[in-house]
Amino acid sequence: MLAPKKMKFRKMHKMRIKGGSKGGTVLAFGSYGLVATESGYITARQIEAARIAMTRHIRRGGKVWIKVFPHKPVTKKAAETRMGSGKGAVDHYVAPVAAGLILYEMAEVSADIAARALTLAASKLPFKTRLLMRNTDVWEQARGSI
Repeated sequence: MLAPKKMKFRKMHKMRIKGGSKGGTVLAFGSYGLVATESGYITARQIEAARIAMTRHIRRGGKVWIKVFPHKPVTKKAAETRMGSGKGAVDHYVAPVAAGLILYEMAEVSADIAARALTLAASKLPFKTRLLMRNTDVWEQARGSI
């Protein structure tokens, strides 16, 4: 499971995710990508589940880049605990995702395989996404065949 090795502070404020993504909106490594169209938080388990779904579909045939990392701790208090007595212990880690951020990139596979693999990955995520490709007219034909 993805988690940071070392942190300056164990617990963080929740914060709101407003507006679009400041960076990470252009394909940097691969030819195909999965872009978030909504803001939200993605857990380490969801990142891993989407990665497994993609790599199983492409059958280890291409390259996959994960562009998000869960560095934000989420705390949780035990069930049936009274109010007060401080903030709860760290339960899991999440990655804050702003609209427009590229979550995954893929290369060295055909357009139809990439479209299907990224669609499988998108079904594991908690917000709406869209597919992205460097050459858009070929991509639209591949998406229409699914």
